[in-house]
Amino acid sequence: MDDFVETFRIHLEELLDQLRIKSFLYCLSAAGSCWDFLSALRPFIANIMTTNNRLTIFAFGFGAALMLGLGFGCTPEEPPVDETPQVFPDSDPDNLGNWVYKTRFSDEFEDAVLDEEKWHIQGKDGQYESNFIGRAPAQFSTDNVRIEDGKLMIETRWEPDFPFSTKVDYYANGTSYQFENMTTAAVIGKNLFRYGYMEIKCKAADASITSSFWMTGQNTELDVFEFVGKPKQSQKAFLEKEYKFSIHDWAPGMGGPTVWTDKYELPWRVADDFHTYGCEWSAEGLKFYADGELIREATAEQIEAEATDDAAEEAWILHNPLKIWVDSEAFPWHGIPEEGDLPVDFEIEYIRVWQKE
Repeated sequence: MDDFVETFRIHLEELLDQLRIKSFLYCLSAAGSCWDFLSALRPFIANIMTTNNRLTIFAFGFGAALMLGLGFGCTPEEPPVDETPQVFPDSDPDNLGNWVYKTRFSDEFEDAVLDEEKWHIQGKDGQYESNFIGRAPAQFSTDNVRIEDGKLMIETRWEPDFPFSTKVDYYANGTSYQFENMTTAAVIGKNLFRYGYMEIKCKAADASITSSFWMTGQNTELDVFEFVGKPKQSQKAFLEKEYKFSIHDWAPGMGGPTVWTDKYELPWRVADDFHTYGCEWSAEGLKFYADGELIREATAEQIEAEATDDAAEEAWILHNPLKIWVDSEAFPWHGIPEEGDLPVDFEIEYIRVWQKE
């Protein structure tokens, strides 16, 4: 229900932008008296008089009537100081795309503790998004999240005394695992957004555990990456450089299959050093970046053409607002860490989101 309300809010904001309500409110804030109010409104009135838009005129009339009822004796507030960091995407350092940094969805992780007004630690107060407690044999623990040296750390520990769930996970390859020995963690954004450029600067955990940056909402999932820093199975060493992205469909009856995927071999091990990874999401498709370089562009039409056999009617399903996840999970089909491989950290220097006004 929270996702539904947030989705409704985002669509409403878009509609209000179309109705020029923001322009109207600016006029109100600029007005200190009745005459100042009318003077401030003159450009707006001239604009709507040349616009054959009944909704715009209605919105103006409604707002004007409301202000007449309240009176004009209010003192305009001082404009807020813009403290938005002047940072631009690694993919567009000169900001030719006119990107606007969105603090509501972003974090530089410079505070002493995680901002829990912005982020949910999976399992905090017993609350699990999507009832997801981790991927067996590793279970999420709220103790495995910390801020250290200006970075978000998601830790994987060998912790056999943890109070593990008795649940058993069954996998497509016919194997099954119970939750035991290892704990990991997940951090989830509390705010949804639709379309924009999202970027993370991070170093993957150097073990057979994932370091993932992904998004969910309204029965859809976008995986920007699910790195495996050091797979236990030696024949899968190629995963140490693999940048794999995918779309999953969680519509009723679907069960979350991969409906589109692609991958790229990076020129570095993802667990060796910090790099930036970005994804531009628009109504037209997706673009993926590494250290600011475009490595794959997939239009909505290309995604449909490249759909997997598991796709239903369509593979391009990313139409609704999504929220960010960062986490570590066990992927037992790539091998399971041993006690001597742990602890390890998925280190995140920042998560940034920009949108176009």
